[in-house]
Order: sequence, then structure tokens, then C-alpha cells
Amino acid sequence: MFANMKQIFNPKNKDLQKRILFTLFALFVFKLGTTIIVPGIDKSALGTDSLGFLGLINAMGGGAMEKFSIFALGVMPYITASIIIQLLQMDIIPYFAELAKQGQVGRDKLNQITRVVGIILAFVQGYMFSFAFIKGGTVMDYMQFATVLTAGTSLLLWMGDQITQKGIGNGISMIIMAGIIASLPSMFMDAWNGFVVGGDTHALVFGIVSFLVFVIVYVAIVIGVVFVETTERRIPIQYANKTTSVGANQSYIPFKLNSAGVMPVIFASAIISAPSLIAQVIKNEQFTLFINKWISFESTTGFILYVIMIVAFAYFYTYFQLKPKELSENLQKNGGFIPGIRPGDETVAFISRTLNRITFVGAIFLSILAGLPIVFKLFSNLPTSVTIGGTGLLIVVGVALETWKQLESQLVTRNYTTRSRGRRRY
Repeated sequence: MFANMKQIFNPKNKDLQKRILFTLFALFVFKLGTTIIVPGIDKSALGTDSLGFLGLINAMGGGAMEKFSIFALGVMPYITASIIIQLLQMDIIPYFAELAKQGQVGRDKLNQITRVVGIILAFVQGYMFSFAFIKGGTVMDYMQFATVLTAGTSLLLWMGDQITQKGIGNGISMIIMAGIIASLPSMFMDAWNGFVVGGDTHALVFGIVSFLVFVIVYVAIVIGVVFVETTERRIPIQYANKTTSVGANQSYIPFKLNSAGVMPVIFASAIISAPSLIAQVIKNEQFTLFINKWISFESTTGFILYVIMIVAFAYFYTYFQLKPKELSENLQKNGGFIPGIRPGDETVAFISRTLNRITFVGAIFLSILAGLPIVFKLFSNLPTSVTIGGTGLLIVVGVALETWKQLESQLVTRNYTTRSRGRRRY
């Protein structure tokens, strides 16, 4: 790792350094935009002090929702649109299913459709959030605010494309990661103030120890997330037209322990949050009390439903991405087989059985990680901004690992190209 860091900052890799600097500049512009409040809004009429179920969107946007800045919606409308389009590809709409089978041309068309749907969702969400959190506005005021928020999301999508093309890649993911990381310093400051500030000498010592334990637990959770994200089950593959020998590279199919990533948590959060958003909009007292008592994250029934939905969506999204029957058919077409397993139905059953086992472990891990902030808030007197675990941590670790892999692959490609040129000259 340290050797790769030296190569990155090597004067010979100026192009890579420019890409990193461009990415940092784009993320700085994003962070600057989170401080610009939507024009025409009176701060005294803004009711974003208690976001509740919108805390995830606020965390991904670096606190933009709480300030109701021009980037308040972040890239969540695009993520929601991409989820919808992916679901529609499952033979629900034949046109989308056909596009998914057309290679790069089809993917480009689906990406364009996703962006259009994302912009439409951004306007709808912008109007709903404006109506829910801004008091005393007119219909035209809410339309104006929604237009500004939609423009902010459009700008973020464009910046994400620029980071992907001119930066180090993963543009949309990098913006989400930057928003989450930007909120970490203030979170640790709030934790320090909550544990340490305002007590006598005895309380001061106990507060410092508590803060150190909090930091250690946080770091331990990060290490656990890294371990789970890098853990995979490798199924060995053998090909009929190849012979295996000592020292030869073994072919295998890698199945990640958490193949679904963060999507199950986003699915579950969106469904659980929908009634709360409706309650914010219609402002019916009885409906709001019902939601808070039975469906909200803090209620027992809501929390149990949240965990069940995470586990269910983990299986759904895993099998949506990894289809055992297709994997078996592709292996058979290429002359491959799993040693000790017959091709066909037995291979499908073996892959399904393996996916069921590792997905269960991954789903339990996701449930624990997503449930930690809720449990922590119930038993802690710290500010709501202070939390442990959570979806944001999983996103940061996942994006950081993926970005580092891309940087390493670029370094390997550059070294290979340089050596090839040297050999040709020789």
C-alpha cells in the first residue's frame, strides 16, 4: 500500500496527480454548495431542526438538508431512479429488459432514462420537502424552491460525470462519500462536548475515558466493515480443455459476503420512511401519532419491520445481481464446471445453497450495522448528530476500497506500459 502511495506522488505520474487534484477541487465545490441556502427562504420559517427519517439523506449530503441548501436533495433522486429502473428490467417492462441485453448501447440508453427519471423525482421530492419544512409559503414559492433544488441535483450529477471522466472515477459515489466524511468532524466535536464539556473534575475524567471508548468502538466498527466488505467465498472452477498443475493459477467464482452492498438498507429505509414523509406533508395529528407509535424507526414494531425488510431485500438484491441458473449456463457454455458437482441442476442447487448461506451472514451484518444508530440513540443522551455504525459508514468504506482498487489498477497499467516502451526501445 505504501509503495503504491509513493508511486502516486511520483513526479512521473503527473496525469494521475492531476486527476486526484481535479477530484478534490470538485468535492470542494460540492462542499461549498452545501453552505449556500436556497434563495428566498427565511431561516426562521425553516423547520429542519428535527429531520428524523431524513437523517440518511442529510448525512449523505454533508448536512445540506438540515441547512436546506441548493444541494439539499443530493444525488438521492438519481439513486432512487436507478433502483426503479433496475427493478423494471426484471421483465416487468419488456423494453427495459431488452435494453439491458443490448450491451453498452443499451446501458447508455438506460442511463439516459435513469437521469430523466431522477430529475423528475428531484422536482417532486423538492416540492414535497419544501412544503413539509418551509412554513407560510405559497404554491409558487414551493415551485421556485423545488426548481432550485432540482437544478442543484442536476449540477451534482454533472459534477459526478466530470469526476468519472477527468478524475479518479466513481463520481456519484465520491460525492456521497465526501458528504458523509464532511459530517464526521462535527460529529466527533459534538461527542466531545457531550462527554467532556460542562462537568466537574470527576465527571471530566469519566467523560474523557468515555470519549476514548467511543472512538475505539467507532474504529473497531470501521475495521469490521472493511473485513466484511473484503471477505468473499471462492468457488473453484475447472475447465475441460485445461489441465491444472502445481503453481498454476486457480480459476474461481468469487461471491462477496455482502453481495447486495448498501442497497437493502436503502430499500428498507425508503419504504419505512414513506409513511413518515406522508405524515409530514398532510400534517394529520392522528396519522402522525400512529406512524410514530407503530412504523417509525424508534418504535419496536418499526425497528423489527426494518430488520426483516433489510434481510428480505438482501436476498432479493443478491439474486437480482447473481442468478444461479445463468451462472450455471455460462459455465457450461465455456466448458467449465465445479469439481465434484455435475453441470446443470446440481450446479444451480450448489450455487443457490452457497448464496443462501453467505447472504444470511451478510444480511445479519447489514441489520446490525443499520440498527446500531437507532439503538445508540435510545440509550444515549448525546446529540442526535452523534452516532455509531450506520449506512454511511458502509458507503464510505465501500467507495474507499473501490477507489483504491481503481488507483492500483491504473498504476499497474502505467507500469506495464512504461516497461513495454522500454523493451521496444531496447
